Order: sequence, then C-alpha cells, then structure tokens
Amino acid sequence: MRHRSSKTILNRPADQRKALIRSQLTSLFLEGAICTTETKAKLLTSEAGKLISLVQRKLSKKEEFNAVRELKKVLFTEESQKRALDFIKKLKGTSGHTRATRVGLRSGDSAVKMQVELIADEK
Repeated sequence: MRHRSSKTILNRPADQRKALIRSQLTSLFLEGAICTTETKAKLLTSEAGKLISLVQRKLSKKEEFNAVRELKKVLFTEESQKRALDFIKKLKGTSGHTRATRVGLRSGDSAVKMQVELIADEK
C-alpha cells in the first residue's frame, strides 16, 4: 500500500535515483547552478537543503572532520566537496540557500525546465 508515502520516485530504481541525486548535487556545488526538469529540481532543492543543514550542524559543534565525512558520503569529486564546504562555512542562516526558478519548456517533450542555484548570503 502507498498510504502517506511522499517520496518522489522519478520512475527509477532506488540505486539509480540515489546516483542521480548525488550527481546533480555534485554538479550543483561545482557549477553553482544547474538546469533540470521540475520534479528533479524540487527533489534536488530538498536534498541540498538537508545536506547543508547537516554539515552546518557538524560545523557548529566544531566537528569539521565529521562535516567533511558527511560531504564525502554524498558528493563524488574532491573539488565539489571543497567548494561545498567553503560555501557552507560562509552561510549565516539556517535555511533558504537554494532557489529554483522556471526557465521555460524543453524543446523535445515540452517538460518544464527549472534552474536550481545556490544563494550566498549578501551580508
């Protein structure tokens, strides 16, 4: 039964879904912004927020080593891990560090495309 199940499945097996989200998170921290479909963008903003919050909690407890370990569990490349750690260290607030905006329709199948970007604090 599917009662109260709210996980987005993306029509993929669990291992492929996890790999897709990890690769998109890696690209997001490397590039700063990526363009993807609406459903993937919503899932990506959620997962990015959870990862940022987890690492912020570790850093607030002065556990930088454990914060890096949490990033290494999710992000694929060393460069993305370094950029993510630098980005998270600069943050002041506890939420609202990603933005998803609609950019149009994909030409092949008219799926809604969204751009997900990281928002740095302006202060």
